[in-house]
Amino acid sequence: MARFSDSLPVPAVLMFDWHGTLVDTSDAMFSAMEDMLPQLEELGLVERLLPESKCMTAEDARLVRYIRVYRRLHPRILAERRVSRTDIFNAIFGDDRDARLIAHDAYNQCYRKYFGQVKPFQSGVYEYLVACKELGIRLAVATNRNREFLDTEIATVDDGRWQGLFDTTVCADDVTHYKPDPEVMLRALDNLGLAADQHAWYIGDSYVDMITAARAGVTRVFYNGACWDQDRIESWFSYRDTPHAILDSFEDLMDGLALLERGHPGALNGSVAHLRPPAHPPPTPPEPRIEADWHPAVAKLIRPSVILFDWHATLVDTLDAMYHAVDDMLPEFHALALMNRMVAPEDSKTPEDARLVAYVREFAALHPKVKADRKISRTDIFEVLFGEDQEAKQIAHQAFNRHYRNHFGTVTPFEPKVSDMLAALRRHGIQVGLITNRDREFFEQELAAVEGHGWVHLFDTTVCGDDTPLRKPHPDQLQLAAANLEYPADPCVWYVGDSTTDIIAAKRAGMTGVFFNGAQWDLPWLNKIFPGTHQHPHKPDVVVNDFSEFWALVLACEVGPP
Repeated sequence: MARFSDSLPVPAVLMFDWHGTLVDTSDAMFSAMEDMLPQLEELGLVERLLPESKCMTAEDARLVRYIRVYRRLHPRILAERRVSRTDIFNAIFGDDRDARLIAHDAYNQCYRKYFGQVKPFQSGVYEYLVACKELGIRLAVATNRNREFLDTEIATVDDGRWQGLFDTTVCADDVTHYKPDPEVMLRALDNLGLAADQHAWYIGDSYVDMITAARAGVTRVFYNGACWDQDRIESWFSYRDTPHAILDSFEDLMDGLALLERGHPGALNGSVAHLRPPAHPPPTPPEPRIEADWHPAVAKLIRPSVILFDWHATLVDTLDAMYHAVDDMLPEFHALALMNRMVAPEDSKTPEDARLVAYVREFAALHPKVKADRKISRTDIFEVLFGEDQEAKQIAHQAFNRHYRNHFGTVTPFEPKVSDMLAALRRHGIQVGLITNRDREFFEQELAAVEGHGWVHLFDTTVCGDDTPLRKPHPDQLQLAAANLEYPADPCVWYVGDSTTDIIAAKRAGMTGVFFNGAQWDLPWLNKIFPGTHQHPHKPDVVVNDFSEFWALVLACEVGPP
């Protein structure tokens, strides 16, 4: 897919981005990002996340939504490892330069624990750079990395042989502003006594790199080491900032210089054919992320007459209050005589469940990874800890409620336009209900407060945790909701929820179970939490990743009830 034109001017200098272009520091970078994102709340950055309506792409909007709720990177980003922290911060904070600066500073504090894990991005990078230098082209690095990290990584990569390779390096803390401000490139050119014109090339792997190069007025060369599809790359750019060239590997760079040499004899200090190293293989694409196979496109469902929804982490986000309350209540387990009532490790559904039980038993606290992931509800936590011990779970729920009373009140839609979707279902003649393990005193206040005007008018029935003797995963609440609507509990009633508890309740009630995968679990994990074994038989009828998929699913169900 490499694209190169013989009309480009011969470069006097090649300026490079660092991570993702010359070197791979993904292990350290993503470790630092996973440490930094849970700090967004204390940094005052959650409210400064870009509104989804102002995001540049639908993918950026989904990333903002995911980080707003879970304070983590989307699993696809972690799996593919294709984007930089600069791209991430620009996607989620937009033009808010101060917010980006706070984020970069926090990231640097975290990166300090991990940096030094560095390797060439592709085989032969050093040899290709030496060849460029022997051709009389000057070399520079212009990066958002801080000086303390870059100097150490240059001294470390390839056992230190990159030292002395670059004519100048400019880091984020050498200037005032991070990319996409062009200051790092302009400073590098100033250090070399060169003009910011088309004879200066900037080679980088990201959208931000190309925008920065356009602002600097230099030649823009996109290094596609991440193996993006051409259509994907072209979709990012306008005419004004589209790359002048696209390289899939450093071998393509040599081919491009050879092409220019033929049109400009003597412009380089030697022959590309004689100085270029033996060809090295290009980077390989990342392994594709395996998606869930319970996809709406293949699911065969009966059109719903009634749709019941879970509340927390399905329609709305109340994660902050929930985890604060769980943190507060777990130290009381000894006084509540709950420690000895937790399940034995061998009775846990998964090894992860067994480790959670062991951690709570030892420390009377949630494992830090559970809190960092922010993916499971208190109901799921109690199911993991106590299994079928209904009395223990009731005691735990009551303790949770005491502490939740100190934190609840902040409630936001899990996605934009959730209320529009609920109203549209009702216009289609579908009755809409809500099921939650939350007690009514909390739920009614949250229902009245969401979006400032409340959603009370959007539901034909609501059933809370204290409305029935048993809470989910028992089917009592779902059956009560169906009875309130004078409809039988059958597959024409869909129950939409984000947890294993929700799906178990739906299947026990004889309803259609729709798993709302807002946490973006991949297929291996979904198979682990829904194993379909004799002991754990219940699996969802369909999995949707967001409400746009859900709405399409509803519209696609042409077959009505018998």
